[in-house]
Amino acid sequence: MADQFIEVDELRDTLRESLEKEDRRQEDISRQDVLTRIERVIQTIVFSVSEGEAPVLRLMNRCNWASVRFHESVGLVRKADVPVTTLRCDCPSSATRFALIFKLLSVIYKLVQSDSYATKRDIYYNDPQLFGSQKTLDSILDDISCMLKVPRRSLHVFATSKGFISGDLCYLEEDGTKVDCNSSSTAVPVSSNVNGIRNIVSAAKFILIVEKDATFQRLLDDAFCTRLSPCIIITGKGVPDVNSRLMVRKLWDTLHIPVFALVDADPYGIEIMCIYKYGSRSPAFEAHSLTVPSVLWLGLLPSDIQRFGKVNSLLCFVVQSPRGNAYSIFSSREQNQQPEDQRLHQLPTCLGERDRSYAETEAESDTVPVIHRPALPHSSLPAKTALWRLDI
Repeated sequence: MADQFIEVDELRDTLRESLEKEDRRQEDISRQDVLTRIERVIQTIVFSVSEGEAPVLRLMNRCNWASVRFHESVGLVRKADVPVTTLRCDCPSSATRFALIFKLLSVIYKLVQSDSYATKRDIYYNDPQLFGSQKTLDSILDDISCMLKVPRRSLHVFATSKGFISGDLCYLEEDGTKVDCNSSSTAVPVSSNVNGIRNIVSAAKFILIVEKDATFQRLLDDAFCTRLSPCIIITGKGVPDVNSRLMVRKLWDTLHIPVFALVDADPYGIEIMCIYKYGSRSPAFEAHSLTVPSVLWLGLLPSDIQRFGKVNSLLCFVVQSPRGNAYSIFSSREQNQQPEDQRLHQLPTCLGERDRSYAETEAESDTVPVIHRPALPHSSLPAKTALWRLDI
């Protein structure tokens, strides 16, 4: 079994050398710096009032793809000249949002000043009528994070994690609680305060990102981490939350081991892998602490389906337009104006030169294969992780 992981060990050495040459980790902003940035915003508002002018807030436009660019070694990053949206307190269309931002700034200031923490749900349920919905609070928090140019975790407001992790991993939470992820039958929820994790201990040879919770549980039931080789598996249960992405990035920074992605063989699975690998539009300014550009697409690949020889029992064919979703992943990432046929042929390149035949098939049909249930044989994953060859 050890011989199967020669390639993985070589890849780990390559990653170590790469990180020694270029440290891309982003340091957290100090509490005092966060307080100073909030105070500057308040001072600007007070000055406007003293001058008899209507206070305004200027927010970066997070919802426009034109505000981000692609950096090969980081992923999606915020452009320097980001379009700005102005909120005026005397404008009926923006007065409510202005007031909510002001209220949340007050809450954040108290949390940072007292070095205490709160979850988004805690803040929302303290005054649900004020915020109206959890989604509104989430959006305002992201606006404040972008406005202050402060990572959301430095605002002392956390989101409840939805991801799970298991495998050869032990660490201490910020409060001193020891977490052992070595149980073969149960998984551990991803920490809500990933930044506070310390004393990480692991002999894992690689990290495996699993798209779906059902597949993740199947691997746990099959004792994947103990039967194969020391490893860590993690799932964001679909589209990953920030904490799951932070955890993958922290483990990659700390352990310097390969990271593989196991996702569905459809554009939606590819999109989820791209979020881990390249990031997403809204928190693009946090890309240095969220993305793992070295993520390798382990599968499932459409070619794997034929290799298994179980096409009829494993597939359902979804007649919709996922081809358009695949196009949008690439076009939004590159923001180019090339014809669709040219972009289609380049899509496998941006994903790591995997299965060009799949992209060509997509040009002929709107029918896309989707895996119904976990289908990888026990021999498939070891072979894939051991034989993977990719230049980093």
